[in-house]
Amino acid sequence: MARLLLLFLPGLVAVCAVHGIFMDRLASRKLCADDECVYTISLARAQEDYSAPDCRFINVKKGQWIYVYSKLVKENEAGEFWAGSVRRDHLKYIHILTYVSLNFSSVYGDQPEDEMGTVGYFPSNLVQEQYVYQEATKEVPTTVSILEVPGKDSDLK
Repeated sequence: MARLLLLFLPGLVAVCAVHGIFMDRLASRKLCADDECVYTISLARAQEDYSAPDCRFINVKKGQWIYVYSKLVKENEAGEFWAGSVRRDHLKYIHILTYVSLNFSSVYGDQPEDEMGTVGYFPSNLVQEQYVYQEATKEVPTTVSILEVPGKDSDLK
């Protein structure tokens, strides 16, 4: 009996220790310029710094330019969030002008930020739209889908 308990106890501890963190859905619908939400809606400029609370969001610094790809449709008392990526190419010009090697590490990895183009959510009141390329007229569900590369055979069907 003691041997059975010794075998069972580590398994019970492992099951109790391993758990996932449930993240609430931010919205069930979003506005995009196209059905796949791949075209840029606008270019916005950050008005203040923002630290991402979890992996769904992006870190933003005041003055950075952000490409906006979709705008979540606000539900209930939820905040209004947009999806986009920080425009990183301006860092290359700083490097040329100052002759300083820019080596940023981020919460997303050790790769320099100006090559990453991480897409994530940010509060819409954080930015001010500067250029609107297309109106966000397509309302689509916020579901995860797998995009297939044209001309490539996909094992995922």
